[in-house]
Amino acid sequence: MELFTIRSFSLFLCTLNLTVVFAKGPTFFNVRDFGATGDGKTLDTNAINEAIIEASNKGGGMVYFPPGRYLSASIRLKSNITIHLEAGSIIEAVHDSIALYDFPERNEKGGGFQDFGHSHWKNSLIWGIGLENISIQGAGLIYGKGLNPGFNKFTEVYKDGAPGSGNKAISLKECRNVLLRDFSILHGGHFGILATGVDNLTIDNLKIDTNRDGIDIDSCRNVRISNCSVNAPWDDGICLKTSYGLGRLKHSENITISNCYLTGGYDEGTLLDGTFKVSSPEYKSNKFGRIKLGTESNGDFKNITITNCVFDRSRGIAIESVDGGHIEDIAISNITMRHLTNGPIFIRLGSRLRGPKGTKVGTIKRISINNVIASNVSGNYTSSISAIPGHYIEDVKISNMRINQEGGGNKEEGLIFPPENEADYPEPGMFGRLPAYGFYIRHAIGLEVSHVKIDYNEPEARPVFVLDDVQQANFYNLNMEVGVDDAPFFDLRNVKDFSVGASRFLKDTVLSHNVFRYKL
Repeated sequence: MELFTIRSFSLFLCTLNLTVVFAKGPTFFNVRDFGATGDGKTLDTNAINEAIIEASNKGGGMVYFPPGRYLSASIRLKSNITIHLEAGSIIEAVHDSIALYDFPERNEKGGGFQDFGHSHWKNSLIWGIGLENISIQGAGLIYGKGLNPGFNKFTEVYKDGAPGSGNKAISLKECRNVLLRDFSILHGGHFGILATGVDNLTIDNLKIDTNRDGIDIDSCRNVRISNCSVNAPWDDGICLKTSYGLGRLKHSENITISNCYLTGGYDEGTLLDGTFKVSSPEYKSNKFGRIKLGTESNGDFKNITITNCVFDRSRGIAIESVDGGHIEDIAISNITMRHLTNGPIFIRLGSRLRGPKGTKVGTIKRISINNVIASNVSGNYTSSISAIPGHYIEDVKISNMRINQEGGGNKEEGLIFPPENEADYPEPGMFGRLPAYGFYIRHAIGLEVSHVKIDYNEPEARPVFVLDDVQQANFYNLNMEVGVDDAPFFDLRNVKDFSVGASRFLKDTVLSHNVFRYKL
């Protein structure tokens, strides 16, 4: 026993010695050795960038931030570099009145088909273009205090700032083999993270408490997002896009989002400090914080899964193709949602067509939604699946879903025929009040809905389902609360090949022919 203890202690000393040697070796670059003070008063931008340059000149290594508050403007990443943020370290973005950020690069190829924020990368706190083998990790904080969010919540004016203004916390373009892990972002500007054209990207265990988008993944391939918590009161929490920012089409594909917490219902900063202060109306929060595919949708979205995620005081899941992109093979499963500010599911195929001349309407097909629970859903909104005349959303399967609506709809609202709004910006409220309290489905082929329960808290006089221009719709094992004022379960408006079976209060029904107004 004594011999084992001595040997163990000797091995411990060897390990400690190796650790010390590594920490002082040629691959370890402490920013303080390059003049960074971390005192929260001195501008440390040059020292930080000098440490990165030295690490790159030596073939790569770890650029280390010990505890402290490091004031900085643009930090320029390089290949084969790890940024390590020790617990207690803060990289704080200064205002552009103190130091200018790198100017946004020219982007003629991008064509102006997306907004300014999606079209430039250098005007950021931390940025990298055309790099490989980079990582940012550690338990520290990236605080975008001086970043421009591109939006004023009180005036509701969008403005990205003059040259020299920074508007993103982390911005990456056309990089590969990227790891972002364990740190936090507070007040991240227009984007906490913007990754465009990045391959082999892992984002794990981040906490993001921000004033616009949390994580935007644009035209990226082989992406893993996991174990992240995002509070984004004024914009999307995790958003997949396929813009024309690269000046060419590149698809977003082979992506997983798992084990994440999404919210937009708490004052900024109170997720990170653990107080979770519910936003009052005076806070003017839009309560976004959702997961979305789109709106920028020039390229395709393919082979994507969203699973084991929790939505809290936020919007629901949105799947949108309005700029010609094709969305296919999407699996959504094991989701819980509480206190939603709009419908749990919003699927939209539209014709905004913000892209090169000749852009045609895209497609949405092969969507699976399974094991979803949504409670206290706003009575002002309904889940919707909607395309435009002459185009159809295809092959959507919804199963094992439980929806609890706030309710409150009246009989007159159940008679509404919503406008098409083919080219409008896609949002759940784009059609106004919808005639169903469960699902409104228009221009769809191949719909399968099974093992779904829907009820309400306040009296509801609208139908549960309204189908308009729908073919091959099959419903099975439904449990729906009966509406007041003789509200039907289904209102079928131009529907062909419809069936419902094994459902509470409903007689098994098969309609193989066209029906233009049929209620049951």
